Amino acid sequence: MRHALGVLGILAAGVLLAVSAAMNWRFGLSLGRTELDGQIYGAASAAADCLKALVPFFLFAAIKNKAWSQAAASLVVWTVVTAYSLTSAFGHAALNRFDVAGERAHEKTLYENLSADLARAKEQLGWVPQHRPAGTVQAEIDAAKNERRWASTSGCTDVTASKSRTFCEGYHALVSELASAEQASVLETRIAEVQTQLGKVDSSKAMTEADPQAAVIAKITGFDVDKIQLAMTLFIALLLEIGSGFGMYIAFSQWRLYERQSPAAPILASASTAAAAVAVPNPAVVPVPVAIEKPRSGANDNINKSIVPQRLVAPENDVERFYKERIETQDGSSLTATALYEDYCAWCEEQQKEPLALPTFGRDFGELGIQKAKIAGRVRYIGIALRSGAALEEVKNTPAFKVQAA
Repeated sequence: MRHALGVLGILAAGVLLAVSAAMNWRFGLSLGRTELDGQIYGAASAAADCLKALVPFFLFAAIKNKAWSQAAASLVVWTVVTAYSLTSAFGHAALNRFDVAGERAHEKTLYENLSADLARAKEQLGWVPQHRPAGTVQAEIDAAKNERRWASTSGCTDVTASKSRTFCEGYHALVSELASAEQASVLETRIAEVQTQLGKVDSSKAMTEADPQAAVIAKITGFDVDKIQLAMTLFIALLLEIGSGFGMYIAFSQWRLYERQSPAAPILASASTAAAAVAVPNPAVVPVPVAIEKPRSGANDNINKSIVPQRLVAPENDVERFYKERIETQDGSSLTATALYEDYCAWCEEQQKEPLALPTFGRDFGELGIQKAKIAGRVRYIGIALRSGAALEEVKNTPAFKVQAA
């Protein structure tokens, strides 16, 4: 389960790091005067973002090893690259968000203007009187101009007789009808053009707010949309920078990168010490198989067969060493889990080791076979107590590794 969580955490942190690096690269690319300059700025921004995720490993490792100069240098580098990456993230997020909002606002304005033009053209078309097609009306006007009265009235400019007046009234009616037909044709053409332009507008953008997220939050909180847009831009930049900067370090903590193990080199101990270790059961001692070395040719075979041959024992882990050095068995005694863990942390500080977390320490200590019970609401280990000062000095003077009797 721990490894699965670690892998998932690394994948999530890797995605955030890749997104943050790509964002910083895009912003750095926009700063260059030429294409090469943009590539240089973009590469520097992406490298700074990746270094931002690696520096926490170097920083805390230097602090653990008490390399204060390296820790100070790591802190300075981390501050600089994080500040640069943060400003790049702010610039890219702001540029992208306001560009998208501006595009939506432009689409909405264009859609509203075209819709108003279409409505106005349709309204004007409704005002045009009834008329026949312009070609039909024009044919009748041409026919009227060929009549005798057109010439006798000088093109309906000199009207004296009643029949001439009637002829000219009909002629002017035809001219008016032709004008209405031509105006209707112009309006119909305008309506068709506006409808074509409306078809090219993205209605999904035109029918929504320029920034729907900011608009909803502004309605809920009562703040201005501009302030909400600024806050959301800052939030996105901080999300990417914090997630990409510390995500990897947090994910790798599942594998205890800085946990120190005991030295692996065994040291020989006397057979009497090994025999005493066998006589007094110790849950921290794990029996291991041994290979007894045969005597070399010509060696003294007159040896005491009762002497127990020596063998090497694997070194204990930190919890087993702590149990051996700081804990003693006492009937009728008990020790709270809190006091036990505090003494373990003090022991780790003396040994310059990184203490395990309390749940991990409790699990490993429970594997030693110590009886545990909950008394008066507190977890207690039964039958053990912390060693006294004299006993503790005696244990410290014993070798850290021994040879167990077979």
